[in-house]
Amino acid sequence: MSGGPRAAEFTLAGRCGEARAGVLSVRGRTLDTPAFLPVGTYGAVKGVPPALLAEQGAGMLLANACHLQDRPGADVVAELGGLHRFMNWNGLLLTDSGGFQVFSLLDISELDEDGVTFRSPIDGRALRLGPREAVDVQLLLDSDIAMVFDDCPPLPCERGRLLQSVERTTRWAALAQAAHRQRSARGQALFAIVQGGLDDALRARSAHELVALDFDGYALGGLSVGEENSDLRAAMARYAPLLPADRVRYLMGIGQPRDVLAAIAAGIDMFDCVLPTRNARHGALFTSPAAGAGAGTINLRNQRWRRERAPVDPGCDCPACRDWSAGTLRHLLTSGDPLGRLLCSLHNLRFMHRLVGAARQAILDGTFADLLAAWIPTGASSAPSARPV
Repeated sequence: MSGGPRAAEFTLAGRCGEARAGVLSVRGRTLDTPAFLPVGTYGAVKGVPPALLAEQGAGMLLANACHLQDRPGADVVAELGGLHRFMNWNGLLLTDSGGFQVFSLLDISELDEDGVTFRSPIDGRALRLGPREAVDVQLLLDSDIAMVFDDCPPLPCERGRLLQSVERTTRWAALAQAAHRQRSARGQALFAIVQGGLDDALRARSAHELVALDFDGYALGGLSVGEENSDLRAAMARYAPLLPADRVRYLMGIGQPRDVLAAIAAGIDMFDCVLPTRNARHGALFTSPAAGAGAGTINLRNQRWRRERAPVDPGCDCPACRDWSAGTLRHLLTSGDPLGRLLCSLHNLRFMHRLVGAARQAILDGTFADLLAAWIPTGASSAPSARPV
């Protein structure tokens, strides 16, 4: 790997076992890690103003380059001042190339060695996306961190398809890197995505080939795409050490609190998922183990909360828990008032930022094992994982 300056610099502030606390620096902006990234697929976290995102603790947001290219168009975003101005966001921005969405969700009409031709989910027109096109789109958007376009098959998956995915992802990553270096990136960082499913040998091969190319950061992709939760957590522990210790490590599509803590314990630094806000809009709210009988995820639409005068989580300092009773919040939600959806979204976002903040402090204090034990008792199990879109 090159020892020269990189567009993204990662500084380790402390460790506790494999868990890491660090600082990521890109374009003069910094992010304390571990960190959770709220998802604004089309350039906004649904229903939540940017100022409120910052107040809950967000330091970096994710937007999807594939969807923004579809609507309103990367050229339109560029004409409107770039993605930061478009989103009215002063913090860091990461754009996902759209590999997961293209391969798993959209109506693919043709896959070849240079990319994918697929149908727009908006109006059905044919669209083209490949490693070079994904770079061009993300340079137009001018995000701080761009992701390479990868081949992300769903799980379970036969080994032959996983091998094809690994080979194609490496080839596309090299093409993306060359295109990125030829353009004027203006300090934009470029991250690679390790594939390989749950096959240890293929994961190791993918990581080895991509690390040799010397990217600014590395992500584990192709997880939380249908595998059992126990397999997901075991994979985190096996595959995190494959990523360079001197680069930020990013696990894509993880949003359940216990999964995030398990990933931090494995040595992962960054996470994104739409689940906290999407589920919040339907009344699924996170609570801490200290919250009592409702600890875990509660369904605020249930009748048991109708007359509840206490907040959803007495230990939470989000606007919903600080100023509203669970009963009132339930009424706002069930009556369809947008305020209810906003407050629930703020709660789950604040919950995630408090969680990763507490993990960071515990790592620095050397007490992360105690925090982990409070959340994930020995022998605890969870439902199968599924990456939301």
